[in-house]
Amino acid sequence: MSNADRDLVIERLHVAVGDGRLSLEEFEERLNGVLESRTFGEVERFVHDLPGGPMSVTAPERSELRTTASSLKRRGRWVVPRLLLVTAKAGSVKLDFTDAVITQPVVDIELDVFAGSTVLVLPQGATVDIDNVELIAGSSRVSATMSAFPGAGHHFVIRGKQRAGNLVVRHRRRFWRWQW
Repeated sequence: MSNADRDLVIERLHVAVGDGRLSLEEFEERLNGVLESRTFGEVERFVHDLPGGPMSVTAPERSELRTTASSLKRRGRWVVPRLLLVTAKAGSVKLDFTDAVITQPVVDIELDVFAGSTVLVLPQGATVDIDNVELIAGSSRVSATMSAFPGAGHHFVIRGKQRAGNLVVRHRRRFWRWQW
């Protein structure tokens, strides 16, 4: 759960106090709980009886992204399935997972990319395994933590084929106010 997600939950609590749905003591208790929470599941118990729906998101088991002769990008807040199939022919792929909603500890990505580059931007604390990617007339560069054992963050397992193009796996870059 990101700080922006936490701020949205806190805003819901402020509205509930303003509407008279919560007393100040309830608000303070719930606010402290939200600030200590790390996942959507932990926050759910503090807002389950308030208007606005549940905080948790159910991700699909699998999803497929395809492109031909164009670029394919995902960034911002998007729901990541457990298995993501990526097919690109003569086009680039950039998947930014830093603000994405990832509900499972391990994400499997199956690549089938021909004549294009692939860039995967992982959230901080995430690890990656690219040992099962077949590179044909291309290269790979990993600037993220490689590990076969998931740590406290998410673990990404990349497999498949990257032909006639580069595979880059990295974390978000920052310089002053800019991020990319």
